[in-house]
Amino acid sequence: MPDGAGMILIDGQPGTSIPVLDRGLQYGDGVFETIAIMDGRPLCLDAHLHRLGAGCRALGLPAPAAGVLTTEVLQVATGQSRAVLKIIVTRGGGGRGYQPPRDPVPTRIVSLHSWPAYPAEFRSTGIDALFCRSTLALQPALAGIKHLNRLEQVLARSEISATDCVEGFVSDTTGAIVEGSMSNVFLRRDNLLLTPDLKDCGVAGVVRAEILQRAGTLGLNARVQRVVRTDVPAADEVFFCNSIIGIWPVRRAGDHVFATTEFAQRLAQNLVAAKIITPA
Repeated sequence: MPDGAGMILIDGQPGTSIPVLDRGLQYGDGVFETIAIMDGRPLCLDAHLHRLGAGCRALGLPAPAAGVLTTEVLQVATGQSRAVLKIIVTRGGGGRGYQPPRDPVPTRIVSLHSWPAYPAEFRSTGIDALFCRSTLALQPALAGIKHLNRLEQVLARSEISATDCVEGFVSDTTGAIVEGSMSNVFLRRDNLLLTPDLKDCGVAGVVRAEILQRAGTLGLNARVQRVVRTDVPAADEVFFCNSIIGIWPVRRAGDHVFATTEFAQRLAQNLVAAKIITPA
């Protein structure tokens, strides 16, 4: 099978459709993970399955056994030199109405997708980013998890696609920057590495967690705190990250041009060597 040819398992069996009354379709009632595949190996699989389980617990739906998911992920990933794998877990069927069923039978979907054709220079020379008008609602009960309700991100991506920018800073309704439209964001100022607090909304990314853990070994003090728009031009470097894009330094944000991407590139090399992200 060519890389990213589209193999899909639904509850462990090849398939391409789910029942129309599945609550993932009806209400976005579920969670998902997006995983990089390199040389047939899912990167950071344990971390992704841990976050998937945490998301299931937050929504009160039964999480599939990690062993079952691992077997299915490896089945789909085998033979792929580089691809994107997505896991979706929904609450399953439940009829009309918001009230979840008392004893849900979750639907699990493991699907394979082609690797996106992002230019290599996004990692080397950086990208242009805008400050999105679209905002994120405050909902602490859903903060951090990767739930299926992604309409806010759809609005942000639509806004970005109408410009020459590649990614954008998305704020919450109080004006605090939370993340990118499809990524987490970091700011470096001298030896201080900042990333937004996600206690009220946003996705706590797997790569974000790795960067926070590794910051000290790279000579930086990491801090999670409230970040606002004026903090961006005050930083020495800014970059976006996720499991698929890796590290994208920002060369321009709004009208501000950054003088260096040196740390972001060094960090990317560190994460590639540790097999956290793929090479560009």
